[in-house]
Amino acid sequence: MDHSGVGDPEVNIESMRHPYKAPSEAFTEDQLVAREPIAQFRDWFDQASRTPGILEPNAMCLSTASADGAPSGRFVLLKGFGRDGFRFFTNYGSRKAADLDANPRAALTFYWEALNRSVRVEGAVRRLPADVSDAYFHSRPLASQIGAALFRQSATIADRGQLERREAELRQLHPEQGPPVPRPDWGGYIVEPRQVEFWQGQSTRIHDRIRFRRPVDGDDDDPRVRRGDDGWVLERLAP
Repeated sequence: MDHSGVGDPEVNIESMRHPYKAPSEAFTEDQLVAREPIAQFRDWFDQASRTPGILEPNAMCLSTASADGAPSGRFVLLKGFGRDGFRFFTNYGSRKAADLDANPRAALTFYWEALNRSVRVEGAVRRLPADVSDAYFHSRPLASQIGAALFRQSATIADRGQLERREAELRQLHPEQGPPVPRPDWGGYIVEPRQVEFWQGQSTRIHDRIRFRRPVDGDDDDPRVRRGDDGWVLERLAP
């Protein structure tokens, strides 16, 4: 096994352990604002949105897997959520889209370091209707529309100049107040959650983890599983 850099004082990964700025209040079942995960997520998301230093509370790592199980992760932006699920938009020619076409399941991970909090979502994925994607695409700033229309996402290109030339072409064809940019092969997805975990980090490293999930056989006989609302159950996980 290659241990290159482990003892290098300039790259001492083993010492990269810092205590949290302040102890967090224990996150107990009594502190849940709801017995279902969407309202609980809304409460935490609203707090993250109001917290200085969290510039993009809607940034999330989207994890997918190909038909043969090869995993891949990347950051995208949450663009809406509700009882039906969590929504995001991307290029349908991208690797993530190919993964979701072949294996329509995904995981989302939010991390709000300033609050010592993380949320994990897992579930099935489906495309949003075309009219929803059309409406959202044309609500975006012109620069964002042009950026999505340059090339198929992740396509191999010669150099940055190719991007800049294509951008100039599209700006000539679609100036401000000019003809709209046609929506390319680009649109939305919704992740329909099967489980949502709320993680509250603790300075003692005895972290709090409360998971909502859809019930399975045997839950009614397990005293560790609590009945929630809207068809959910909840349980505490060891850190």
